[in-house]
Amino acid sequence: MLHIMVWLFLITLFTFVATAGFESTKGVYILFIGISLLNLAIFYLNLYVLIPLTLDKRKFFLWMLGCLAIVIAFLAIKYGFTFYLYEISGLKMMAGQKQMVFSEPEKQLISTFVTNGFFVFLSTVYKFTVDWFFNEREKTELEKQRLTSELAFLKSQINPHFLFNSLNNIYSLAYQKSDATPNAILKLSEIMRYMLYESNDSSVALEKEITYLNSFIELQKLRFKEEAYVVLEVEGQITDQKIVPLLLISFVENAFKHGIATDKDNPIHINISVLEENLLFTVKNKKNLQNKDQTGGIGMANVVRRLDLTYPEKYKLAVENREHDYFSELYLNL
Repeated sequence: MLHIMVWLFLITLFTFVATAGFESTKGVYILFIGISLLNLAIFYLNLYVLIPLTLDKRKFFLWMLGCLAIVIAFLAIKYGFTFYLYEISGLKMMAGQKQMVFSEPEKQLISTFVTNGFFVFLSTVYKFTVDWFFNEREKTELEKQRLTSELAFLKSQINPHFLFNSLNNIYSLAYQKSDATPNAILKLSEIMRYMLYESNDSSVALEKEITYLNSFIELQKLRFKEEAYVVLEVEGQITDQKIVPLLLISFVENAFKHGIATDKDNPIHINISVLEENLLFTVKNKKNLQNKDQTGGIGMANVVRRLDLTYPEKYKLAVENREHDYFSELYLNL
């Protein structure tokens, strides 16, 4: 439809401009419309026949020969069409019009040759331009799919790792025959529901993500028999804000995993501050130098890669591994 509309406009414009020196006879309009249709034939013959058979197969010399053949062939066709149209009954032009059409045949031949070559050139440029745009769009789509797959993989690493640690904690409670075991299982169920069903979108409400962090902290407190000391501060307007799901949990989990949560004087300190569309997230914990967990965690490399994919050039991450404590600061432009 786009091709039809463009060509109709151009043919109409060309016909009215080209017939400006003629009297308004039916034959004159048929002549110039016919010439325009022959130009279209040159355009699409090169586009859909010659280029696929030669250029697309890197046969450049054959393509050039084909172009020359098309230009010469349509030179003869146009001249024959013009002469025939003049001769047929009922469409003969006036003597002055014939002089304008057939005067100076050398110039007419050169002009027609150049016109034919122009439409061959135009269709070639169109072909390469369209191919370039399609290739760029395909490359962009493939890159988007690759990044989406990579992001899904990075996110999938979080769930099994978190589940593994939580089950270990619940096993410890069950082994001790702790009354907190049922409540811990319930908390884990709530957390897993969020991770499996509510965090599948590219972004979730910040309020839900904070609720998820709270549930995780409560589960950890059950593990420490309510002797874990955590300060969670939330400042600013958190409603109507969106964030990539399961992004902040790695910092909090690492604070419990590699830090000391039972020191009342040095609690794990978590702060979430929201100002307009900017979020500042900080986590500070005292380092556990004696019983460091050697199993590793999700790792900052995973977190950084997810940030690169979901907040390109919209975040700043500072991590300080001090002598006695560990401090993380994440700035996000939501």
